[in-house]
Amino acid sequence: MKPILANFLILFALLFLLIEAVPTPAITLETDIQERDTTTKASSELQESKRIERRGGNGKRKKKKKKDEGGLPKYFHEPGGSELGNHYDSRFEHGIQDYADRKNTQLHMLRAYLTFFHENHLETWLAHGTLLGWWWNGRMLPWDWDIDTQVSGSTLNYLGDHYNQTRYDYQSDEEVPVKRTYLLDINPAIKERERGNGNNIIDARWIDTRNGLYIDITGLSETHPDDQPGVWVCKNYHRYQTLDLYPMRETMYEGVVAKVPYAYDRILANEYAPKALVITDYQGHRWDPIVKEWLPKSEEELKEDRRLREEKQRAEKEAEERKKEKEAEEEMHKQVEEGKKRKVKADVEKELAKQKADKQAEVKRQKEMQQRMKGANTKGQHNHGPEHARENEAPLGPQGGKEKSVDHTDSHKTQPPPADPASDTSQASKPGDVFKQQDNQSTDEEAPLGPQHRARQEFSQHPGS
Repeated sequence: MKPILANFLILFALLFLLIEAVPTPAITLETDIQERDTTTKASSELQESKRIERRGGNGKRKKKKKKDEGGLPKYFHEPGGSELGNHYDSRFEHGIQDYADRKNTQLHMLRAYLTFFHENHLETWLAHGTLLGWWWNGRMLPWDWDIDTQVSGSTLNYLGDHYNQTRYDYQSDEEVPVKRTYLLDINPAIKERERGNGNNIIDARWIDTRNGLYIDITGLSETHPDDQPGVWVCKNYHRYQTLDLYPMRETMYEGVVAKVPYAYDRILANEYAPKALVITDYQGHRWDPIVKEWLPKSEEELKEDRRLREEKQRAEKEAEERKKEKEAEEEMHKQVEEGKKRKVKADVEKELAKQKADKQAEVKRQKEMQQRMKGANTKGQHNHGPEHARENEAPLGPQGGKEKSVDHTDSHKTQPPPADPASDTSQASKPGDVFKQQDNQSTDEEAPLGPQHRARQEFSQHPGS
């Protein structure tokens, strides 16, 4: 027993030493917040998030409810307060830009971003709404406040190791050059390629330091190459196949060289539905096929759009109300019909129950009558004996007496003596046997006869008169 215990203690000590020898992964980014530590609890919860977020057999990722505890805290912050306020970085925001200023900011910010990546031989491509704008006319959608780009996971790590917190001085090649400074800020959570607690789905930003407008940069990685090879995902559940992305297509966007995924049309149709590629009226703009631009609508056009939209909403509301009324009417009619059916069924069941009860009562009455008749017959036999019983069974004549058959030819002959009633009881059970016995009996032993029977008897005794 002691050697076994000793071996167990030695094995436990070796396991403890191995665990202590495994280095803990750390984020080595050149940033002032790279020393944020992840606690043991946070690490375990991130690992749990990995297991929960893996796709099932149906190809859909199982989403985990966002939690604030565990994992790294949110790195990028927006002032909020409105939908537009969510498109500015809080460190550089100085108010909401108007339409013209925003378009100018986005134009030069995108050109600076693509130029920087091209100069440093870094791969990036257009994504989401920015890719949709390229599909229409190679320019940004005028109503879109988001500019979205993507990079591979390896490029993202390279940016974090070599270009984090880079400030890029940009100057346009216009007659009057535009000079601006942009900040490339890498999220310290890029090493974690799963969604985690959802606080850091944006991996990096290219920020205009004048007003806080930015470009979102997200990385794509093969997070499960063993069981899902060739599937690239970001932290916001967008999924792509390798053949949808590569080889990249080189193109022009807003006057500078850019790249787009190989199967851009399939990607856009999957993300926005095919109608996004054909609709020509959207967000207060209309597509002009002559100039190939999305033009803002005039006040009159916007007013007419509002009127048509209100009429459509009113018609839809009325149609919905009519539908509800019809459904309520149908439901009421259904309930009435069901009530009628229930009543008919109840009436039928009641009638059947009554008929059954009447039948049972009739059967019971007949049984009681038979029992009473049987009891009366048994009582009469006990009181009068077999001869009385045979007389009761004989049919009655017109005068109430017993009808007797008379033999006119042989009445003068000597009649045989009557049979012993006690020995002939079994034969008197039939009416025919009773008549036979009565014919053989002497007339002197019969009960008194009526006038007609006496005349018949006298005639039989004097046939010649």
